Amino acid sequence: MRTLLLLGVTALCLCVLVATDEQPDRQVDKSFPEKDGVLQLKKGNFNRALRRHKQLLVHFYGPLSGEGHRVSAAFEGAAAELQGSEVKLAAVDVTKEKELAKELNATDATIRLYLSGDKHNPVPCPVPRSSVSILTWLKRREGSAADLIAELSQSEASEELTVVGFFKELDHEYVQVFYAAAIDLPDVSFAVTQNNEVISKYGLTHDVVLLLKKSKLIQAYKMMPQTSKEELIVFITVYQMEPVTEYTGKTAAQILSSPVLNHALLFVNKSSGDFAEIHSAFNSAAETFRLKIVFVMVNVDEPRNGRLMEYFRVRDFEAPLIRLVNLTNHVTYHLPSDTLDVETIQEFCKSYLEGKAKPKMQSEPIPEGWDTKPVKELVGVTLEKVAFNPNKTVFVLFYLPYSQESRALFPLWEELAEAFEEQEDVVVARIDASANDINMSMQGSYPSLCLFPALYAERMVVYPGKRKLKDLVRFVNKEMEKAKKDRVKEDEDRKKYIDAIKAEEAKKANETKDEL
Repeated sequence: MRTLLLLGVTALCLCVLVATDEQPDRQVDKSFPEKDGVLQLKKGNFNRALRRHKQLLVHFYGPLSGEGHRVSAAFEGAAAELQGSEVKLAAVDVTKEKELAKELNATDATIRLYLSGDKHNPVPCPVPRSSVSILTWLKRREGSAADLIAELSQSEASEELTVVGFFKELDHEYVQVFYAAAIDLPDVSFAVTQNNEVISKYGLTHDVVLLLKKSKLIQAYKMMPQTSKEELIVFITVYQMEPVTEYTGKTAAQILSSPVLNHALLFVNKSSGDFAEIHSAFNSAAETFRLKIVFVMVNVDEPRNGRLMEYFRVRDFEAPLIRLVNLTNHVTYHLPSDTLDVETIQEFCKSYLEGKAKPKMQSEPIPEGWDTKPVKELVGVTLEKVAFNPNKTVFVLFYLPYSQESRALFPLWEELAEAFEEQEDVVVARIDASANDINMSMQGSYPSLCLFPALYAERMVVYPGKRKLKDLVRFVNKEMEKAKKDRVKEDEDRKKYIDAIKAEEAKKANETKDEL
């Protein structure tokens, strides 16, 4: 009886231990919510997900982003195909998980592959166009150049671009560069061949990369010892596009993701009588600068291009016109000519690349009675003249009209103007930063509150405090007192400078008199 009792107790303990051991797994499962097979991660479960999955591909997204929705759909499609594999797909909403995004230095549209729980050295993933892009990228990462060896008959007949590497030896470093480019371009078909008939068909030699479409050779690239993956990617992505690409919803992502950051935009009405002539000239210029500038045509008669036209401050009746912009600094250049022929466009592009072109300064028209209201309404052409007045303390609100945060400051700015209404040496003003180019080194995002002290030196002080009336008034008074002290030193320095000039002139006059 005693033995049976002991056995019963032992069995009970084992059941408790098993239940206790299994409980955490059930809790862990519940702590990883999924949507269509994609883990929905937060700060609280991100590290555990890294430990649990050998390969974790994470999409950091913003829910209001159109691009984010498209990538999310691609993730859901790929997740269904990857069931049972060691790769797990996950998503993080950066608008909700700001602390986690900051810790990982991730922004909207960031995609990373975390391997073996390594949180600090993820592999960046190209933004996919579809679920196939994701599957292709993962497959190419795990494979080798030998996986790209293919029968080219179907590839040559394809309407899509096919990148074919013709190499004499597959163990050459050229092939590794080629394969590295293939990994970074999962939406492009790649193939490797050693078939001499292929290369003889196009009259080329070994170690070249061919771009084929419908059996037609679009372009060939000779591999050199110094050729890098980045150079090969630029070549492929540039010639994947037409010399001139029309901006549409389908081409926008391809244009913006191009590794060539200099973009020439032709704003033109496709239904105008001179469209064909202008487009032909633009296309001819594009061939000249193919690897240095991306040429884009924007139809001003297309309502869906309104946001792009608004960004560049282009109105439909101003077309045709050409703008050049660098996507790194977003500085815009305007072709200063009404004649859009090949020579004029080429000369403009050349001067831009040589750093000789002058940036376009945009400005709204000066509003009537702009200086009669408590808050002065500045534009591009009046900003510096008003702000850098050595006898005025000028406080400027740089705002964006479509920003709720900016508009919320308008009543406060009116109150501030009223507070200094009796002081003629204080100016309270505002300027639409979206409609006027600001030729100043702005810090942070808009709205921005900047004070220009009453000094000869062109100084700007960014207001960092609370956006309350008493705090703003205190800030202005403090800066005015500081500027008075600096002005005394300025006046002394200016007097010394003027005295020195007068002494030098008197000396020269005496020397001239002595010579006579």
